[in-house]
Amino acid sequence: FALARPLTTKPLKFTLTGPHMLAKVLMDSHYRSRAELALALADVLAKQVRGIAADVVQIDEANISGHPEDSVWAAEAINRVLAAIPTGVERGVHICFGNYGGQSVQKGLWASLVPFMNRLQADHLVLEFARRGYSELEVLREIKQSIRLGIGVIDIKDNVVESPDTVAGRIEQAVRVLGSERVAYAHPDCGFWMLPRSVADQKMK
Repeated sequence: FALARPLTTKPLKFTLTGPHMLAKVLMDSHYRSRAELALALADVLAKQVRGIAADVVQIDEANISGHPEDSVWAAEAINRVLAAIPTGVERGVHICFGNYGGQSVQKGLWASLVPFMNRLQADHLVLEFARRGYSELEVLREIKQSIRLGIGVIDIKDNVVESPDTVAGRIEQAVRVLGSERVAYAHPDCGFWMLPRSVADQKMK
């Protein structure tokens, strides 16, 4: 963050990998418990985010989507980090189904994650939809009203650049299903790191 902040005068979002994902991919020879490891990681991350005065701090979680059985302890760990974000900073949580080598890593349904999402003390969610399709949009009606919704409208696992009409149609579909008051953000499904820079630039444009 210290390196990034001076590079722009525009609003800045700072992202970090969440404690659930870290706990699921790290070797654990000490705690012998993924839940305890996640909470310990959350305490470390909380200390780090306390000094980040970005416009948005976003926690990225790409493993919980395939493991809703972890919801209770995963949400507790994530909430420890969210609670440490400075007052006045927007608190986001990004949930996707993975993006390694341009492939989804996790399998699951948004419906199974509703209890998890409702446990989060977040201001908004950043959710993957462009790759998966929009048939699951209706389940987001069950998300508590205090959490604003961000809908993925750009497929980051495909080199084809979406037309403005395609993107507009996806946004309009989300608004039809959820209502304009619930759709706070339109964004890519995930990060552009697997795409050539020229493709990423065009998708953003």
